[in-house]
Amino acid sequence: MPPLKILLVYPEVPQTFWSLTHALKFSGKRAWSPPLGLLTVAAMLPKNFEQRLRDLNTEPLQEDDLEWANYVFLSAMDVQRDSSRRLIDRCKKAGVKVVAGGPLFTSRPGEFSDVDHLVLNEAEVTLRGFLEDLAKGEPKRVYSTTEFADVSTSPLPAYELLNARGYGAMSVQFSRGCPYQCEFCDVTALFGRRPRSKTAAHILAELDNIYATGWRGKIYFVDDNIMGSRPYLKQTLLPALIEWKRGKRGISFHTQITMNLADDKEMVDMMYEAGFDWIFIGIETPNEASLAECKKKQNLHRNLPEQIRFLQRSGLQVQAGFIVGFDHDPPEIFQQQFELIQGSGIVMAMVGLLQAPIGTELYKRLEREGRLSGEYFANNVIDDTNVITRMDRETLRTNYRALLRTLYSPRNYYDRVKTFLAQYKEPREKALVTPDVVLAVIRCFFWLGLVREGRRDFWRIFFWTFFHKRESVKNFLGLAILGYHFRKVQDDMLGRSRSAPQPTDNPMRGHHPSTPEAVLAE
Repeated sequence: MPPLKILLVYPEVPQTFWSLTHALKFSGKRAWSPPLGLLTVAAMLPKNFEQRLRDLNTEPLQEDDLEWANYVFLSAMDVQRDSSRRLIDRCKKAGVKVVAGGPLFTSRPGEFSDVDHLVLNEAEVTLRGFLEDLAKGEPKRVYSTTEFADVSTSPLPAYELLNARGYGAMSVQFSRGCPYQCEFCDVTALFGRRPRSKTAAHILAELDNIYATGWRGKIYFVDDNIMGSRPYLKQTLLPALIEWKRGKRGISFHTQITMNLADDKEMVDMMYEAGFDWIFIGIETPNEASLAECKKKQNLHRNLPEQIRFLQRSGLQVQAGFIVGFDHDPPEIFQQQFELIQGSGIVMAMVGLLQAPIGTELYKRLEREGRLSGEYFANNVIDDTNVITRMDRETLRTNYRALLRTLYSPRNYYDRVKTFLAQYKEPREKALVTPDVVLAVIRCFFWLGLVREGRRDFWRIFFWTFFHKRESVKNFLGLAILGYHFRKVQDDMLGRSRSAPQPTDNPMRGHHPSTPEAVLAE
């Protein structure tokens, strides 16, 4: 095939809970993590192709880039739908052909008739056919498959295309697929229920490549459930990570996992030893009937507060996702959610309204029941839903907004930080003090300690940490910065919401913001 010039472009991610937009500014970073899918696609392209990567979250797309390119390769998630459309329009006006793939286009292929070529599902399977047809000058418009890729044969991502300094974390992927069947989750629709894993040697090679770039920070395992391949994780990958990390200062890991991790103390200890410090768990709800409704069986019949505290005491900071709006949610669900989150010290709690993503079992069921309305919102900070809920819609929205306001008030947020730090086992290894860390600390003391709302609570918990758990001071400052981001996105959502309830409708009226009753509608 003659050499082609390929421009790989990642559209802007809007402000969301996990974009960490406002927090990253403290250290001069521009985006949380790089586009791992595009880096993997780049490694699959013929060696004689010229390549450029433009992540629009860290740098602008120049007209010179579009003039240079023969093709634009675009990958996106559903949350990037609007920015993807803007990018496609710009490419069309510039006369550049677009090749698109990733979860957004796989879920909604019919909505992008102006894309020249759709390479859907997993690129390890479908990209080969496109490249073969392209070499013959006969590329088809759509390439799709029901086959799942053998990820152990995936190429090492082309990290060399990155300017790593613009990111808060690097990314790797160990496995795809999840054995569970949570009704609202689209992971199994996209990647199946049979987990597929890379070898430990493959992962270590990816980590070596990242380390060779000079990266000394957090590395995010982007697996939707890293424990899907539980025996292999415990018996092979974790021992390999423990050995790999010896002598490598500054590296820590972050991943998504399920609550049944708390059933295996040996695995918990191994994850701590390997350098995992952040874990995200879909807790969803303390209401057992709602868990059964959404088929979240792995969370049933648990003492959630005690198991969360066990993980925190073991050195794993639990970040968690929560949902309100299930059919079985009682009126007091908002208070129950508040008490679980606040009492357990879950500092980073992402609470959303129940949504029905396209392709999920929930979407199919509600479609049969005639209970879908409007657009699916992939953004996790919005007070609207495409589900016709059993709970009155305005009651749900009003209480949801009050729950967010209560959780992320400075007093409650900093109290949660204190609860968490009081029981958390800090990593053995001291974190590296880099110039961006120093910059973040200076900005943190100035903006959060002197200027912004909540400064009294900032100093209250800072001094508690300094005198009672000095080894956690750096952790406190990082969480304070993250809290600023979370308050900003919640405030923006509350301010921009369509038909937002007015202050006179505020269910917190007459209550102290730190009390659970504050999230009950009057």
